[in-house]
Amino acid sequence: MGVTEYDAIVVGSGPNGLAAAITLQQQGLRVLLIEGKEQVGGGMRTQELTLPGFQHDVCSAIHPLAASAPFFRSLPLEAYGLRLLHPEVLAAHPLADGSSVCLYRSLTDTAAQLGADEKKYLELMRPIVNNWDSLASDFLGPLKFPKKPLQLASFGRKALQPATWLARSFTSERTAALFAGMAAHGIQPLTNWATSAIALVLMGAGHVGGWPVVQGGSQGLADALLAYFLDKGGQFQAGWMVADLGELPAATAVLFDTSPRQLLKIAGKEFSRLYTWQLNRYRYGMGVFKVDFALDGPVPWTSATARMAGTVHLGGTLSEIAASEAGLWKGIYSENPYVLVAQQSLADPHRAPQGKHTLWAYCHVPSGGNTDITEVVIRQIEKQAPGFRKLILAIKSMNASDYESYNPNYVGGDINVGVQDIYQLFSRPALRFSPYRSSAKGIYLCSSATPPGGGVHGMCGFHAAKQVLHDLF
Repeated sequence: MGVTEYDAIVVGSGPNGLAAAITLQQQGLRVLLIEGKEQVGGGMRTQELTLPGFQHDVCSAIHPLAASAPFFRSLPLEAYGLRLLHPEVLAAHPLADGSSVCLYRSLTDTAAQLGADEKKYLELMRPIVNNWDSLASDFLGPLKFPKKPLQLASFGRKALQPATWLARSFTSERTAALFAGMAAHGIQPLTNWATSAIALVLMGAGHVGGWPVVQGGSQGLADALLAYFLDKGGQFQAGWMVADLGELPAATAVLFDTSPRQLLKIAGKEFSRLYTWQLNRYRYGMGVFKVDFALDGPVPWTSATARMAGTVHLGGTLSEIAASEAGLWKGIYSENPYVLVAQQSLADPHRAPQGKHTLWAYCHVPSGGNTDITEVVIRQIEKQAPGFRKLILAIKSMNASDYESYNPNYVGGDINVGVQDIYQLFSRPALRFSPYRSSAKGIYLCSSATPPGGGVHGMCGFHAAKQVLHDLF
């Protein structure tokens, strides 16, 4: 094969790039990790976006899978500075009557608040929680024969349903709203097949490991992963935005933590016509619009439980959330959007000066949208927290186009790096024997554009690295 400077090069240091680099380095290989920005992390970065002393997460904020995904759980990240902090209430979903329906760490506490749906919720979630380890290894990876096929088949019968179907099987509108708020994390219409999977995984992860925030900001997770990688002998270079495959040193394998579009730009001349055609047909989803707030105090939610929640889902009932997401999918902005709010400074007071708070809020928008809807987001919060506006000290907004400028892998502002629907659930980014292999020997994709898709879990990178080890070493 000739002399190579590295066994493997990983381009991109998001959670999946870091996971791939670590998995390869653990095998004693010579690994170089490259990051285009000056700061490691991709979607796990924390910056003073508003005022001095206010630490805001640029992209990922709450980490349901940081404490429950198999790869992160396998690493001694606490020894490298990682501290996960757990809010008292994982997620609150305020309703029109001023109350909230909530996700708690405890399965039974969550079920107990659901009245007539208590038994159904336990029947739905208990098998997922009790069999989490085996199920997670199957649904957080590529399509393969499952370790426990009967358990996975039971999960799949529910998970593959549209979220609207499963939500409407509950007796109470409150329970349906809770489920809708969970499923809407998927950034697609709730009528799409397999959207129930998103809700089931997020709720299961919450009951198993919580929905923690990272002390000091999401950057802390990236820093801990990088520190572990370097301690194992890996090499890291920041500030190198790779534009062409020819720039890279000689290596047996090159893995890209990028979108398929970026992969084509950098290495497309190496690919077959069929693979190039497949990547060009890859579908990207809706964008996001995010607002970061520096606040003079905590959010004055009408609901007492919302005041203790790390995450708050706004948008109302199942029908209202479903209507908003369906309209956005068609390019129509909503006046009553689903807004996902994160209150990291409740669990981590060091995110802001004493007595002050940070708030992170985003909603879905049409792909590539550059309309400023800051006021819409503020109004949604004000509905459930009268007086919120008076607490605002500073604001930083990012539209979908801003997100793509910040990270070119977020095509049109799509932070999931591709629609995660039934058609691209396991075939992302192309229908192949291995979703991680390109058509060119030694070139691999390890980003969220591969199974299991979006989220801070590192499993795309882990499985891509395992494929590399199987193929080449």
